[in-house]
Amino acid sequence: MTLDALLTQAPELTAQDYLVIGVATCFRREEGELETVKVLEPIPSAYLESLLQNIPTSYELVAATTVGDVLNNVGIPTLPNGEAVHFCENFGDRVIAAARTYHARPDSQAHLPVGTTRTDFNYSTEKKRVLNFKNVVKAEDNVRQHKYTHQKL
Repeated sequence: MTLDALLTQAPELTAQDYLVIGVATCFRREEGELETVKVLEPIPSAYLESLLQNIPTSYELVAATTVGDVLNNVGIPTLPNGEAVHFCENFGDRVIAAARTYHARPDSQAHLPVGTTRTDFNYSTEKKRVLNFKNVVKAEDNVRQHKYTHQKL
């Protein structure tokens, strides 16, 4: 999504609006095995504040930038070891949503100034984020009820 297309969808935003993006370690299930995938995604203000409270997170790198820099590929961080980073699904829409949270709560911009990158969060992949997870419901999953449950006695 281009910057002009984004700004037409969100007229209250400008290219200079604040945005935080992060590189998360996610997983994709391929033939029963878990494959590691690095995903770039915008981070809303509420989640940034919870990251600052040292909760476990799959984000290994978080960077403060602007909407214009992200959509023009200037403010996108690179991993030090040169690993490939993939954009999350609906990246443009999520950029709009995250930028609106910082627009509504300007005090959250003080936590991480523009141009700052942090890697000192409580990084953990104990709870794995599986991207292509399919929840398959089977008949055996249904809870058995007493035969008089729906009858008037």
